[in-house]
Amino acid sequence: MVYAAVQSAAYNLAVPAFTLDIQSFVRAATLVLLFFGVYALWAGRGSIQSSHDVPFYRVRQQRVFAGWRSILFGGLLLAAAAWVGFNGERTAYAVFPVTATPTLSPTPSLTFTPSLTPSETLTPSETPTLQFSLTPSPSAIPIMPGEIAAEFTSQVTPSGAAVFSPFVFARNINLSTYAPVGAAVVFENPVTGIYALFSYDQMQPDVQWTALWYRDGQLVHYESKPWDGGTGGYGYTEWLAPAEDWLPGRYQVEMYVGMDVKLVGNFDVVGQPSTSTPTPSVTPTFTPSPTRTPTPLPSPTHTRQPTATAPSN
Repeated sequence: MVYAAVQSAAYNLAVPAFTLDIQSFVRAATLVLLFFGVYALWAGRGSIQSSHDVPFYRVRQQRVFAGWRSILFGGLLLAAAAWVGFNGERTAYAVFPVTATPTLSPTPSLTFTPSLTPSETLTPSETPTLQFSLTPSPSAIPIMPGEIAAEFTSQVTPSGAAVFSPFVFARNINLSTYAPVGAAVVFENPVTGIYALFSYDQMQPDVQWTALWYRDGQLVHYESKPWDGGTGGYGYTEWLAPAEDWLPGRYQVEMYVGMDVKLVGNFDVVGQPSTSTPTPSVTPTFTPSPTRTPTPLPSPTHTRQPTATAPSN
């Protein structure tokens, strides 16, 4: 029976309509051997157990002998299944070496592509000329002006570890929370002051810091002094000026620690500033009044009163 199964599997391998590789065949043969080995063990055990019910000694002995023979055969099948499972594929490749068959790739056929021949070459009658030639200019690194650096009073050398957040520009500031009031990047006149808020960390006490305010590249305001804040938190620099000083243009604020620029921000002011109109003061004008000359009064004339004279006897 086992031989028939192996022969059937070999026949299926040889049939051109169904191709089976060596690895699949070895697995199938292993399963078949396992199945019949287990079946032989089960049949032998059943034959030995059924021999106890037979009253005749010779028949009983025949069943016992057949049962042990089936068990022995089942053990051989299991051993064969184990050998085929572990060594069958390697043995099959040793007996039937695999030779790689090269696969012929089709050679592409060259297809002639006709080249287009221009019938006429158009010559431009006029070469366009650019009206404006834009040449990008590299952005210059901000540098501390020498006249401001000469005013430094701090003796602390900056460590270079200070970091700042970008500027937030606002018309006012809430000093209790350092929150911007009226934050924007474009401010419309009238403007009376702008605050540049920032957060910072790793600042050194008493290190020189400087804020420069430019309008269209012209320095209009600055402040420079030793740092009197903490090592980290929120800060601001401001420029408070009359409304007529806030001319329209591009404003740039530069923040320095020592001589190193740490922060640069820009904002715009649009619209003409409001000019203060002087209020005329009323000056009283005194008109001279004619001076009256007093008319001299006549001096009173003393009139003597008549004196009564007693009559004589």
